[in-house]
Amino acid sequence: METLEQIKARIESAVPGAVITILPNESPSGQLSLLLSNSQALAVAKFLRDDSALCLDYCSNMTGVDWPELVIKNKVKKKVMFEGVEKEVEETLETVRPPYLEAVYHLYSMAKKHGPVIIRTRTEDRGAKNHVPSLTPIWRGCEFQEREAYDLFGIVFDGHPDLRRILMWDEFKDHPMRKDYVEPDDYEYEPTPHDEVVEKVKARQAKEVAP
Repeated sequence: METLEQIKARIESAVPGAVITILPNESPSGQLSLLLSNSQALAVAKFLRDDSALCLDYCSNMTGVDWPELVIKNKVKKKVMFEGVEKEVEETLETVRPPYLEAVYHLYSMAKKHGPVIIRTRTEDRGAKNHVPSLTPIWRGCEFQEREAYDLFGIVFDGHPDLRRILMWDEFKDHPMRKDYVEPDDYEYEPTPHDEVVEKVKARQAKEVAP
């Protein structure tokens, strides 16, 4: 199979306006992935599926990822003048990575017996701008998995044929796989033993007042 760099170059040549970024991976797997622009994600997905060399006809797995706001600290050295003498000092610079959600797809070719190629799309934020295009029209097997990401992460998949909760009940108000999700002290559908509820309330209150 071609390298990601070759695949990226061919996508950008075949799909007008496509913006593709190769993302590093610091996990032990070290698998690189392609970040797609939302505006061209469907066209890129169709190319990956229909291209005769790639023929990525099977999405084995689709999942969501929650990326809350993160303060990144970097130490930099600079030279300053102190009492007429140039000295090198170290400063800590802080940058803020805005929060967003990701939809991640692992693609294989059943026909060519190669893969995976990992592609990602991102929301603008974790609030009202939490939309990405659905890739179910390209890979039908994504339907239930995108519903799961919608349910548990709050990613809205535009163009999905049947976007509704799949694990939580319709009245549920939150998304349990988000990193800032707070589990309720009790459950309306299955009352928790009283002593257990009391201990959970005490633990939560202790965290809320901790410095």
